[in-house]
Amino acid sequence: MTHDPHRQELNPATSSSTPAEADTPPETPSQRKADHPEIVERLNQTIREVGGDPESFDGRLVRELLTVGLKLIPDGRHTGELKLIAAAVKELRYAYRVFGQYPDRYKVSIFGSARTPSDHPDYIAAVEFSRLMAQREWMVITGAGDGIMKAGHEGPGREASFGVAIRLPFETTANEVIAGDEKLIHFRYFFTRKLMFLSQADAVVLFPGGFGTMDEAYETLTLVQTGKASMIPIVLLEGKGSDYWEQWDEFASTRLLSRGLISPEDRSLYHIANSPEEAAEHIDRFYRNYHSSRYVRDDLIIRLKNRLRDEDVERLEEEFRVLIKRGGFSQRGPYDVEDENLDLPRLAFTHTRYKFGMVRQLIDRINECEPA
Repeated sequence: MTHDPHRQELNPATSSSTPAEADTPPETPSQRKADHPEIVERLNQTIREVGGDPESFDGRLVRELLTVGLKLIPDGRHTGELKLIAAAVKELRYAYRVFGQYPDRYKVSIFGSARTPSDHPDYIAAVEFSRLMAQREWMVITGAGDGIMKAGHEGPGREASFGVAIRLPFETTANEVIAGDEKLIHFRYFFTRKLMFLSQADAVVLFPGGFGTMDEAYETLTLVQTGKASMIPIVLLEGKGSDYWEQWDEFASTRLLSRGLISPEDRSLYHIANSPEEAAEHIDRFYRNYHSSRYVRDDLIIRLKNRLRDEDVERLEEEFRVLIKRGGFSQRGPYDVEDENLDLPRLAFTHTRYKFGMVRQLIDRINECEPA
């Protein structure tokens, strides 16, 4: 199926020029819509045949995916657009399947330049940092190339490494540490690759790099700043004797913050570490008491490893009242719609859905609290 979006009808019919009946093409039955009841039932049957339940929530999502695919036919989408959609879904499905083999392991995504030589202080720091994280039983995700990406695999070794490679004319192979491993995934599109980088990461660490690294840095910060990605530690790290991130932070202060282009609390979304050891410790502290979070409508639910003391909850509520849309903080059990980590205590409140830099500050305060 092809469609040229630039093609135009040069002599369009007008309302007054009705063709003779004999010249009219024979009528054909109107096509059924993809959500026609009979087609929906056929899709339900197909889902049952492959072991799914079309009445379950997951089954309904799969049916919706199939229905959207069918709707592309009457939409008349261009072949190139269909290829992009199909390839993106295939890439995501395969990547999720690979990462799904390791659901219980914490993972850190490492970004940085592919041009960094192995004797550079940044490279050495990346090897040391990734080694320290492997000692804490974390797994490492990198772009599978050379430079910082290879350094991020050297530290933990092949067993604790994921590679999310991008097909580029000048980067045709993965680094020797991850090449041939079942945890190496090749992507055609940057957007699907970056989705996996962030959706699977419990922390992000950035080393100095060029346009690509800056793209990854700003996208990570933007997604967390706007609440489109989970709150995670974002650490900026480099080798000894470098001031790369110091200069970047100065730009953020003097060019962005001073002009009101970011808010003061946005600088809490990232942390500049002075050493690999400090970077690893910073990530550890983030998960000292904080476990994870999610929304149920406008309620932000923060899952905790330990229940907080009542006086600490009162203090936090007063300090972070600007985040509360109505009501206050409450410690409670899981919401009815939750189906994960049901044994963990929760700190919940109705969130204004802005000032996510202050949400990060709230998590830091929670991690300073002693268990009840």
